[in-house]
Amino acid sequence: MADVFEIPCFPSTQKHKWFRCVCVCVCVCVCLQVKYELVNLTYSMLCDEGTMKPGSLDGKAVAVMRGGCAFSRKAQVAQDLGAAVLLITSKEEMTTPSANHTEYGKVKIPLALMRYSDFLDAQKVFSDKMEVQLFAPPIPPFDVSIIVMLALAVFTIAMGGFWSGAVERSVTSSTPDCRSTDGGDVMLYSPLKVLLFVVLMCGMLVLMYFFYKWLVYVIIVIFCLASATALYSCLNALSNAVGCSKLNVSCGERSCSVRSLLLAAVCITLAVVWGVYRNEDRWIWILQDLLGVAFCLHFMKTITLSNYKICVFLLSLLLIYDVFFVFITPFLTPNGESIMVQVALGPGAGGEKVSLCVCVCVCVCVYLPVVMRVPRFSAWAQNLCMMQFSILGYGDIIVPGLLVAYCHRFDVWIGSNRIYFISCTIAYCVGLAVTFAVMLLSRMGQPALLYLVPFTLITSAAVALSRKEFRQFWAGTTYQVMCVVCVEWIRHSSTSVLLQC
Repeated sequence: MADVFEIPCFPSTQKHKWFRCVCVCVCVCVCLQVKYELVNLTYSMLCDEGTMKPGSLDGKAVAVMRGGCAFSRKAQVAQDLGAAVLLITSKEEMTTPSANHTEYGKVKIPLALMRYSDFLDAQKVFSDKMEVQLFAPPIPPFDVSIIVMLALAVFTIAMGGFWSGAVERSVTSSTPDCRSTDGGDVMLYSPLKVLLFVVLMCGMLVLMYFFYKWLVYVIIVIFCLASATALYSCLNALSNAVGCSKLNVSCGERSCSVRSLLLAAVCITLAVVWGVYRNEDRWIWILQDLLGVAFCLHFMKTITLSNYKICVFLLSLLLIYDVFFVFITPFLTPNGESIMVQVALGPGAGGEKVSLCVCVCVCVCVYLPVVMRVPRFSAWAQNLCMMQFSILGYGDIIVPGLLVAYCHRFDVWIGSNRIYFISCTIAYCVGLAVTFAVMLLSRMGQPALLYLVPFTLITSAAVALSRKEFRQFWAGTTYQVMCVVCVEWIRHSSTSVLLQC
């Protein structure tokens, strides 16, 4: 009797008849499933029938070499020859076979991908006469990576909001007459600025969609520079907080801090390491998340919103932006995939893969550093070939984080016991948990801002209303300036002006 080895096969979440399969290991079969005699055609890429006659592979599994044409073309040729299963051996980077909707309708047989080296090992162990069978490893709907991602996002939100409030407290305490001078480097205080900011985001996303293979490297360079700067800012603030001593050395006419030089060297090195090894999925996700957390923290500290009115306007516009580019754009794109997903994961990540070059060179090798990534711990079989990740976009942290930061700064202005900051942080945690719950129940990605924006905005407004501080909360720094002007009038004006004030 022929020896048998299994080929794990993972069904796609899309509704079509062709399984998107990836071979991730070779092992002895212990299950009583359908077995297929394996025909070794790895000397051929099977892009055409050649000298083979229709029906010559009737009911058999055929192994061919990867390359020369699209996965779907190989599957159609194998199907025309009567094959029941197509096994593609690969000397290249492993990826999930996929095609467009038209090609899905033409292919009726399962397709699997395995490393050519594994195929050779199987030949040595089981000899040339082999039988194969496909099986689907269990994929639990819930994975621990979701909890890790939730904790990472909430930690970033809380620390960013805390940092922004701490900077505001430091500035306020050093400013006379209780005048609130915002501690951020850039303040969004007018609806026009907010609208321009969102329009620029939309334009950049559309440009990335059409010119991905050129702009992606620009974004990578910008991320390396920005993340190195952000990480330095975070570590420098942390070292100041714990009271690390400074040792200054002479640098020409100026003195340089040894601590600052060491921190700068470490941060630049980490950013360069990520840029060089960004495709090493086994470990680089840790460094990417570290740089991503620093980037989000620095953004939340640097960009400040002047009042709750601006928060509502900005978050509402970005909610519409998120929903449009996730849910509406699939009806406008040729391959039926959302612009947001294709930009975040690379062209062809979720849909059409026309050729080997597109699949390997774009989808696998070059992607945008715009997400937090945590590997799916339960996807042990899939991870042998390609790491499976739970992802969360930076925008889903930064956008609500700007509101959390404003809430903490408002706590500083009114001298409360961080009631707004804590409430908004809890609301973010609950909103993100609801997002993950809906994602698990619907088995499809969700625009997180659809849940995070209502949870955070409504919660913070409810706290302000319950404390009868909504007017101050709505006006923000504008209200503070009005109060200061009123105090000045009281000090220097007559009684009649005092009564008017």
